Amino acid sequence: MRRLFPVTDQTPAPPGDRADREWSLDELADAYAYPVLGTDGHWLRANMVSTLDGAAQHDGRSQPISGETDMRIFGTLRALADVVVVGAETVRQEGYRPARAREAFAARRAAAGQGPAPAIAVVTARMDLDFSLPLFTSPLVPTLVVTGAGAPADRVAEAVKAGAEVVVAGDGAAVDPARAVRELAERGLRRQLTEGGPRLLGQFVAADALDELCLTISPMLVAGDAQRIAGGPSVTVPHRLAPASVLEEAGFLFTSYRRI
Repeated sequence: MRRLFPVTDQTPAPPGDRADREWSLDELADAYAYPVLGTDGHWLRANMVSTLDGAAQHDGRSQPISGETDMRIFGTLRALADVVVVGAETVRQEGYRPARAREAFAARRAAAGQGPAPAIAVVTARMDLDFSLPLFTSPLVPTLVVTGAGAPADRVAEAVKAGAEVVVAGDGAAVDPARAVRELAERGLRRQLTEGGPRLLGQFVAADALDELCLTISPMLVAGDAQRIAGGPSVTVPHRLAPASVLEEAGFLFTSYRRI
């Protein structure tokens, strides 16, 4: 792994410290640390992967275009978050399971006042979820279901019965993305991470609720008609982000862009 941006030291690396060595989890955690938040502050970052030709998936899943280091960063970003926000379709396609406690990050999380693992928050309007899955029945931290006030009452009852916490973040059936961010933050879940899918990320972008995008650029071409990393309604004026970090390993670029 080597850092391409920002370059803070032009001097040669110390003897034995190869630029292409694998970074430790602590080094990755330092590189991806959340900014210091004020008393009422919150921060929503997205973690996505895209091929060189703009595909966010291959055969409906992101795993085929990912790699070993991308998955280590995926795990690190989860370990730093209070909550992982994900769309219902992604839960179904990717086979989501509860986040697990990881010993490598236990001290860091304890020092930050966090629990042993991040909560998973599933955003859904129709509540079309299988509440018998371990994500709902046996998480280390109770799973949240983020929906609108008009969600089907019987499905809301099923979610509660399964042990999930229902968060209302919309006046109708649909979820208001900006309100979802605020509702989670009010529950103490201020360091937020969304892993998509593309439709949910597009909603956060359209609502101007996204603070940071961690984008892995995979050195692959897949063609076809795969989704981009963000879909849905377009914005009137493109949102401009500033580069915060660029890392490279084995042809993969691991970038971070933050709100200006």
